Amino acid sequence: MLGSATQAHLDRRLRAEQSEQRLPSVAAAVVRDGRLAWSAAAGTLDGRADGPAATPGTQYRIGSITKTFVAVQVMRLRDAGRLDLADRLAAHVPDTPVGDVTIGQLLSHTAGLQAETLGPWWERSPGLDWETLVSGRLRTVGRPGGSHHYSNLGYAFLGRVVESCCGTGWFAAVKGELLDPLGMTHTVYEAGEGAAPGLAVHPQADLVHVEPTHDARAMAPAGQLWSTVEDLAVWAAFLGGRTQDLLDPATLVEMARPLTLWDEPGDPWDLAHGLGLMIWNDGGRRTVGHGGSMPGFRASLRVRPSGGDGAVVLCNATSGLTGLAEDLLDLLAQHEPAAQEPWSVDPGERSLLDLTGEWYWGPEQHVLSLVSTDELELRPLSMTRGARFRATGPDRFVGVDSGFVGETLEVVRAADGSISHLDLATYCFTRTPYALGAPVPGGHDDRAGTERPAAARSAPGDDLSLLARSVRSARMVDV
Repeated sequence: MLGSATQAHLDRRLRAEQSEQRLPSVAAAVVRDGRLAWSAAAGTLDGRADGPAATPGTQYRIGSITKTFVAVQVMRLRDAGRLDLADRLAAHVPDTPVGDVTIGQLLSHTAGLQAETLGPWWERSPGLDWETLVSGRLRTVGRPGGSHHYSNLGYAFLGRVVESCCGTGWFAAVKGELLDPLGMTHTVYEAGEGAAPGLAVHPQADLVHVEPTHDARAMAPAGQLWSTVEDLAVWAAFLGGRTQDLLDPATLVEMARPLTLWDEPGDPWDLAHGLGLMIWNDGGRRTVGHGGSMPGFRASLRVRPSGGDGAVVLCNATSGLTGLAEDLLDLLAQHEPAAQEPWSVDPGERSLLDLTGEWYWGPEQHVLSLVSTDELELRPLSMTRGARFRATGPDRFVGVDSGFVGETLEVVRAADGSISHLDLATYCFTRTPYALGAPVPGGHDDRAGTERPAAARSAPGDDLSLLARSVRSARMVDV
């Protein structure tokens, strides 16, 4: 549990949001160390002073946060070998007019699909069945695999992919394989008794309008579900890394890697999309999750992967919710910083210790460090971040992050068994700059004080180390 002073700061910010933004009701929760650390609610469900009070157990419609459940289920199917992200939609859902787009493009909103359905505004109209949905003149409005174009329609297709692979309804699959194992019993397809009504507040008067809450049917995977902040706190912990063996942690990292930007070209990016997850760049600090909006409801779920702190906010108003989730995370970090993990000695295997120390890529100095019994980090001396490599066999490692994911780092030995050099994806690292006897591409020039032949001069950019360039380019897409 959080300290009373921290809880008071969170309570105060929640009440200010409800009052200043004129929200009928709003509920919020924060997560720390994979557990619910605080939850509260403000306002009444109908907006009246004497109306029923909202609680952290009140159900609200969560809108597009629904997409995160669909995306995780698709990735579980991928990990199980039931589909591939490169699969064409038609391989799993035949007879659609957009069957050439891929599963990965649908997840990342790069399929170029039109944003919404044809006909009436689907969020405010009785839902269409599948046959009616695909019988219209659905089309792509951009090049598949090109720029970001958010598409609710795309997630209707992904829900259908889940149904095709699982042999059951998409929500039944999500419930049985995710919600039930996580104990999320209040996350449901349709609202239960006591759920918040969807409301819109008049901008110039203290009046509310009751919004429609139709079953979206074929479009339901885009925004149908209802939940509580206490249930979604469990999901925030999941997206923060507490996957409870329901998803490979490496797959979660893959989902949270920025693939396409929402921003205009040339502008510093603030928001990106991965595989079913939104990624915010808050001044260089990454936050992942998703927002949600349906008539009468707004929702926000944000998690900071670096520490796992998360925040969930739900309200029953069509508009008005501001950056409350981000503010709650900031208040949590400010008034009750997460405890530092204590350092301790690693008693594990030391067989890789002789590889550690200084290495040179040409004249550029790097440091190779042992970070676990089977993992090394190679870092340019001028930087605080390097690339990690995990052992796959004697003298062989594979990159696990930065720009070297999947690339091979090999320890090359001389005839007597001593270490000659490191070969990283054909790049040669030696113990001293341009070590004589090492197979340095281009050979050696031992003419001191003379200019190197033109053919041997450094190409533009060679003054930056290979690893530094890779890490910096990785930062452009990974932060």
